[in-house]
Amino acid sequence: MRDMFSTIAPKYDFITRIFSYGMDQRWKRLAVRRAMLPARARVLDLACGTGDFSKLVTRESPETSVIAADLTETMLRLAGLPRVVCADAASLPFADSCFDAVFVGYGLRNFPGLRAAIEEVHRVLKPGGVLVSLDFFLPSRRWLRRFYLAYLYMQGAFWGLVLHRRARVYTYIPDSLQSFQSADEFTASLEKMQFAGVTARPFILGGIAVHWAKKPLCNSGDIE
Repeated sequence: MRDMFSTIAPKYDFITRIFSYGMDQRWKRLAVRRAMLPARARVLDLACGTGDFSKLVTRESPETSVIAADLTETMLRLAGLPRVVCADAASLPFADSCFDAVFVGYGLRNFPGLRAAIEEVHRVLKPGGVLVSLDFFLPSRRWLRRFYLAYLYMQGAFWGLVLHRRARVYTYIPDSLQSFQSADEFTASLEKMQFAGVTARPFILGGIAVHWAKKPLCNSGDIE
């Protein structure tokens, strides 16, 4: 995974814009606004890529303290952010209850152990803190999934050939979706893992969605 993202890092922003029909930045701004960050918040941008969420949060609230974390050092270098950490989402090098928000942009479906990563997010969030994610999902309508995946494969193969002369470079997106979830299923998963007030905003017929989920103020026990 690290090697693949090192390869695509220089073209990552371009591909993100292409696959989102140019709407990616609008979705991220919505995600930040609805996070309702407190004054002088402490924020983790997990699987930060080239740091879009970090830059948007800092622009919206200059007093916010943002740490960007990614498994790929090349991405961190391209992000050009002041505070970065090379870290695995399933084993975060942070204390319990230390962040007001954790943002994850297009990272969920690439985590080898999604549950372990979400448990880590839950651990490092302060009570009342919010997880905000933007990612690709399988459409809820099963008949639509076949067409959606086929479209993503064609797009990925085309841009892989154009940019790298390798058709399979960007087909990792539909590959990662094959065993992933719908946005509604992910909402249910977050609720089972003791997140509260989970809300989602789907786009492109449910193929992409933003989720907001809060860690409860009172600890009701271990994650189920």
